[in-house]
Amino acid sequence: MDFKTGGQQVILRLVEAYGFSTRQMLCDHLGVSKSTLATRFMRDIFPAEWVIQCALETNVSLEWLCTGEGNSNRNNVQDIVRIPTSKISDGKLIDSSFFFYDKAMLSTSIRKPHIYISDSSYFIAEKNYTEVVDGQWVINIDGMVTLK
Repeated sequence: MDFKTGGQQVILRLVEAYGFSTRQMLCDHLGVSKSTLATRFMRDIFPAEWVIQCALETNVSLEWLCTGEGNSNRNNVQDIVRIPTSKISDGKLIDSSFFFYDKAMLSTSIRKPHIYISDSSYFIAEKNYTEVVDGQWVINIDGMVTLK
């Protein structure tokens, strides 16, 4: 995919995805000037940040927004899951941001995933568990959080 071109068609798909009737309405929604949008449209510059914002706000397919291929239907089951993240640092558990993760990469046994970051390593864990089994655990011993 060439992100240096294709801006005109992508901008038209953004207008469609939001349900706007004009590019001016898109400018107003994104908080950009008419000249900024016009420049990207005339120079055919791919508006990556607008595409990501639109996909998150409308649930329209990222593939369709970028390429025009696939289904634009926002009622499709989402293939992306938002997973909360925590960092383990100096024995403390610090809530962080989140990751967007492809559901196909997760085990179907994980119902409520959580990502833990420790020493530049990332671990996906089940936040709610029903039985104790062998494996790695995030534990708190005397106020010190660690992976064991």
